[in-house]
Amino acid sequence: MRYEGRLYRPPSEADALILQATIGCSWNHCTYCDMYRDKTYRERPVAECLEDLDAAAASVGGRVEKLFVADGDALGMPMDHWRAILERARASFPRLRRVSCYAMARNIAAKTEAELDELKSLGLTQLYIGPESGDDVTLKRIAKGDTFAGHVEAAKKARAAGMALSVIALLGIAMDRSQAHAEATAELVTEMDPQFFAALTVTVVPGTPLAKLHRKGRFEVPEIEGLMAELRTMVDLARPTDAVFRTNHASNYLPLAGRIPRDRALIVGAIDAALRGEIPLRPEAYRGL
Repeated sequence: MRYEGRLYRPPSEADALILQATIGCSWNHCTYCDMYRDKTYRERPVAECLEDLDAAAASVGGRVEKLFVADGDALGMPMDHWRAILERARASFPRLRRVSCYAMARNIAAKTEAELDELKSLGLTQLYIGPESGDDVTLKRIAKGDTFAGHVEAAKKARAAGMALSVIALLGIAMDRSQAHAEATAELVTEMDPQFFAALTVTVVPGTPLAKLHRKGRFEVPEIEGLMAELRTMVDLARPTDAVFRTNHASNYLPLAGRIPRDRALIVGAIDAALRGEIPLRPEAYRGL
């Protein structure tokens, strides 16, 4: 496999083969993110992608069960790219059970219902969406490029196609709108109704617009108590039908796992216990991106 620059994938794709079908992110304006700022967005030639899949098939084809299609904007690829990649993956990896990618709400909206149905039938079964917040004021501040309503409509389209959704929230991003951010994010999770819900904690990364705001004193990451309060509100108020919940990303102070609503009381109880000092938090030295 050939890769350009740094690669990123969700924690749950740690054992997946990664195909870098796109380079960078076509949006690339989010104030907090530096994942693709050193790249100019482009789609790799389909022939190169197929060559990489063939090479992987020759070396590890019998072991590949999951394929993650990178970089940050892969769903935006044209359908002819996706068809070729998914058909070759299905032919090359006999044990393949899941293909996934990151997705922006706008890229889901740009695909027709028939196109999403076709992608699902060809094997693209899971999308990772990072609205970060359900609060439209916060979404505008962080230059997310999509709204509460846009994320809800995108989720409805993806769910109608039978795709599983993993929704990602970002703790600590809202400054003076912390409570509004937490409550609106819980509402957004309810409306998007994903199968997976995860929370990450904001990190001020050098070179980002957020770092510039931080230097000017216009942004501060909340204290741990504030971050835990946001997380507690999100878990307590979110009403997905049945979502696997995780805070296993390295940015978080408190790794948690369970299902919402089944384990809501246990998760909230663990957060309260951590706030009382009864459960140890991840040491700062072990946190990261």
